[in-house]
Amino acid sequence: MLTAKQIRAGFIDFFKDKGHEFVPSSPIVPRGDETLLFANAGMNQFKDIFLGLAPPEYPRAVNSQKCLRVSGKHNDLEEVGKDTYHHTFFEMLGNWSFGDYFKAETIEWAWDLLTKVWGIAPDRLRATVFGGDGKDGLPKDDEAAQLWTKVTPIPAGHVLAFGKKDNFWEMGETGPCGPCSEIHIDLGPDRCDMKDVPGHRCNVNAGCARYIELWNLVFIQYNRQADGRLVPLSAKYVDTGAGLERIAAALQNKSSNYDTDLFMPIIDRTSRLTGHKYTSKLANKTDTAFRVIADHIRALTFAITDGATPSNEGRGYVIRRILRRASRFGRELGMHEPFIYKLVPVVVECLGDGFPEIKARAEHVSTVIESEEASFGRTLDRGIDIFAEAAERAAKSANATITGDDAFQLYDTYGFPLDLTQLMAEERGLKVDTERFKELMEAQRARARAAQKSDSLVASLVDTELPTTEDVHKYNTDTCDSKILGWIDNAGFSDAGQIPSGAEVGIVLDKTCFYAEAGGQVGDAGAIEADPLRNPTPPTGTAPHQRISNGADNAPTEPRARFAIEGAIKIANCVVHRGKVTRGSFAVGQKVRAVVSKDRSSTKKNHTATHLLQWALQQTLGGSAAQQGSYVCPDYLRFDFTCPKAPTAAELENVEELVREKIAADLPVTWTVMPKDQAEKLGAMALFGEKYGNEVRVVCLGAADEGRIGDAFSREFCGGTHIERLGSIGGFKIIKEESISAGVRRITALTGPALNEYLEKASDIVDELCVMLKVPSEALPERVARLLDDNKKLAKQLNSAARLSGSDAMGEAKQLLENCEKAGDAHVITGQLSTTSVEQAREAIDMLKKKAKSAVIVLGFEDDGKATLLAGVTDDLIKKGLRAGDIIKEIAPIIDGGGGGRPQMAQAGGKNPAKIGDALARAAELIKEKLANT
Repeated sequence: MLTAKQIRAGFIDFFKDKGHEFVPSSPIVPRGDETLLFANAGMNQFKDIFLGLAPPEYPRAVNSQKCLRVSGKHNDLEEVGKDTYHHTFFEMLGNWSFGDYFKAETIEWAWDLLTKVWGIAPDRLRATVFGGDGKDGLPKDDEAAQLWTKVTPIPAGHVLAFGKKDNFWEMGETGPCGPCSEIHIDLGPDRCDMKDVPGHRCNVNAGCARYIELWNLVFIQYNRQADGRLVPLSAKYVDTGAGLERIAAALQNKSSNYDTDLFMPIIDRTSRLTGHKYTSKLANKTDTAFRVIADHIRALTFAITDGATPSNEGRGYVIRRILRRASRFGRELGMHEPFIYKLVPVVVECLGDGFPEIKARAEHVSTVIESEEASFGRTLDRGIDIFAEAAERAAKSANATITGDDAFQLYDTYGFPLDLTQLMAEERGLKVDTERFKELMEAQRARARAAQKSDSLVASLVDTELPTTEDVHKYNTDTCDSKILGWIDNAGFSDAGQIPSGAEVGIVLDKTCFYAEAGGQVGDAGAIEADPLRNPTPPTGTAPHQRISNGADNAPTEPRARFAIEGAIKIANCVVHRGKVTRGSFAVGQKVRAVVSKDRSSTKKNHTATHLLQWALQQTLGGSAAQQGSYVCPDYLRFDFTCPKAPTAAELENVEELVREKIAADLPVTWTVMPKDQAEKLGAMALFGEKYGNEVRVVCLGAADEGRIGDAFSREFCGGTHIERLGSIGGFKIIKEESISAGVRRITALTGPALNEYLEKASDIVDELCVMLKVPSEALPERVARLLDDNKKLAKQLNSAARLSGSDAMGEAKQLLENCEKAGDAHVITGQLSTTSVEQAREAIDMLKKKAKSAVIVLGFEDDGKATLLAGVTDDLIKKGLRAGDIIKEIAPIIDGGGGGRPQMAQAGGKNPAKIGDALARAAELIKEKLANT
């Protein structure tokens, strides 16, 4: 039996033998593509090639891509774990042709690998082809249908045609697309999970688990335009995808993907941690929990490794939902304390050979997951309380239904899926408004779609070959002469004509000195200028010192035309200067001058300081302080790094001192381009998860020249712009250090002019304080410390007074207990306290509960002209139907107020303290009525 490792290696080797270049998986968190939350297909990293924006580096490619899907067809997160073959994280085995081979070779090789190399019985396989679409005017893909029976021995009856929904692939609403041919496997009649559905007949795409898709062969040959029309592409591409998990289940003869060696080690470890056994049954809650946890820990390990962190928006929100769902299912296995993080080493053991990056980041991943688990444990407990309150409201409603808004809050904030809320509601004889819940879910999905950034310039460039920009000048000059090759607007790329005044476009030059946004560094701002107008040349014989034209000299005036550049981006190998024509107009072919803003100098200082900061952090905190991200602009630098706990003040001071020492030493900054392997051997650091080519640019701090790179104390892969000597940074100051997620810290720092401005403002504040406190600057710390000490003493005195007041409240509460009425064993305690606080009144209620054992308590007091009521009920009486929240809601209107709370404790505030006595009297009546009916 082939292991998953052998299957992956066999796939890659098969296509390498057929001339395919092995391309490592891109990160699961896309770099530089904000239109995509996660890599969800193998083609993502080849997107620019399919769009025609970049030429392919090789005609054929093969890889195993890390993918994450949590929405779309068959990928609803809440469904994962309920069947045997859908997942969040999966590996997509794929081979590609970029204008090389097409349908015949693709079909033949896929069949040969499945049947001849892996030994799948041919009679178990079915092939599907595109059946045509009248709306798009596309005929059936007869070419593919005929090739199946021509280049393979598959019977014609096993080649099935389906419509656009199943057999036409599209990148999005616009862009490259084409027919596809899927290979399905017949797993046998016993695998049908729809036998009880009237009229069901097992078949491909019939919805049951008997026929499972193994491999999708996509033939990209059209471009979907904005108006919906299909236009043939200038080149044809092949993009195939086969899920490793499904292939492994078929080759290992398992009835479930979860029974393969990709999941069973994780399930076995979960079993040992929880004490429960996995039986591989679908209609078993415990087994579903095992599958959910095994799937989700894989997704979490890869996503966090590649830079995602749990948060409340975007990618982070998706990761948080996945983690919380796994944690919630852990409770099905009796796990109320963090445990999922303990599964990370098992994932590394299963998949670390194929993806070594998860080995390097395992400790960080575990730290993030453990922290998030602990946090969610508290949130989940709170969610149960929120459900109880929602259920109370539902029980009183006319239709005994939990509102869709409450169900959505439980889902969105507390991680309760709809089915869990429904189950808990059924236990109380309640229903849930699922229609309203679905409305809110769709609204959330719409917001998420709207939040995904879309670049209209890029969208207009499908199947457009952009010219290459020579941009090496960005490293050595701030100005350069150039020529306009064209411009980009919403209509696409134009290589002829005029760019009128006021036009907001992206201009393409033949060469540029502008840095295009990348690697955390902002794109340069500046201008493109036409040749300036000059005054007429002096007449022959005029002395050089003589003036002409009413005294004007022959110096250049303002440029004839100006294009203000707000930033530069790179599309494939083309630098696009985005901005607006603010004076005159431009024409394609016109000679111009590119001028970078003076802000670039500050950006360069901040970028070099970022390298210094990373070096100093690792010197101080150790090698585990790895870069997680950065942002470099003229005003400041921001650096995110992994760290399990907050650095101490002393550690941050040491970091600053190390950076300043290197700045004072004024060491050189050099860079060189070398093979990636050589750079790695020299110890050059790379941004984790970033994709690099075979050659990399290495920036070295402390090396006198390229030949002495070994002398550098810092070596990093970096394509950004830098200063030439560290001394020109001028200074360095950390102004903020904070946590941005579990295990990830962020430092914000200043250098250069921004630091000078910051220090000047700080000096002004010191001067103002000196005047205010009437002390010299050197005495400020002592004076402020004395003020703080005096403040503490005053606070202590106030607390002492409050405690005396609190003791009065406790004494009054004890008297109320001694004089209260009883209904059976239950104490009915109501009364008004002298002026106190809410905290002290709550403490009094807690004390009365403990002393009375069985009691309903309602206390009131006046404070600052306002009325406050608090109610408390012991657990034994809650079971009999008495709830503090119900009592408060009944009596709060009497004091012209409102309130609510939990069954155990509730509170109300009102504007009419004169009515506190009436409210307490009504409370006593209400309590006695309730107790009489129990």
